[in-house]
Amino acid sequence: MAGSRTYRTKAIVLDKTKLKETDLILTLMGESGRQIRAVAKGARKPGSRLAARCDLCCEVDVLLAHGRSLDIVSQADLVNSPLGAQPSYELLSAASAAAEVAQACTYEDADDPFVYAMTRAFFGQIPRADAVHLDLLLAAYVFKLLCHLGYRPDYSSCVACEDERPTCFSAQMGGLLCASCAATIPGCEQVDEVTVRWLTALIGLRFDELATAVIDPLQAARLLSFAHVWAATHLDCRLRAFEFLLGR
Repeated sequence: MAGSRTYRTKAIVLDKTKLKETDLILTLMGESGRQIRAVAKGARKPGSRLAARCDLCCEVDVLLAHGRSLDIVSQADLVNSPLGAQPSYELLSAASAAAEVAQACTYEDADDPFVYAMTRAFFGQIPRADAVHLDLLLAAYVFKLLCHLGYRPDYSSCVACEDERPTCFSAQMGGLLCASCAATIPGCEQVDEVTVRWLTALIGLRFDELATAVIDPLQAARLLSFAHVWAATHLDCRLRAFEFLLGR
């Protein structure tokens, strides 16, 4: 109804913060792709089901009321809980890092339904993944999401001189560099042809294809470190959950 104070949307929970003694501030990604910050009053009271329904990475159907600075959660129904009741350490760490990146890539005044669909697909895939494929899927999610936002790496040739035999990866420069150009750029990482093919696959393959791909654990971990540097550089923020995951 036009002019209504309330609205309903499906949303993915990206973060929650304690407020006062019994409340929570939720950071949500609505199905429109817009970021929503809302207060769940009484969510931390004993016996309240609201906190469990709005746990990290859960997909919820929420009824919200517009507020002055933060919206207010009037009702929340659980649609999907991809992490389950007792997620493993590896699963929770990967999901937290993905939620952190998603939070940095969504905005309160910008709709982008594709981001919601991509995030939903990622969270739907990771519960069945082992530790190695969690690294691979998270790296893919980061690169896919940032590509969608306009931060697409160039793997075709050296981004500085167009040499067709690049051998180094540089987040700062936006892709691959030849050895000569890399010598003057700090933070470059040497890469071989196999790594370059994997970097390309992270963007080109679907999550379900990557989930069954055969990959060496060290290669998957390295791709994840590249994804972290790429996100931290182009989002210009510190990703603490990602840092914690890499420091495991």
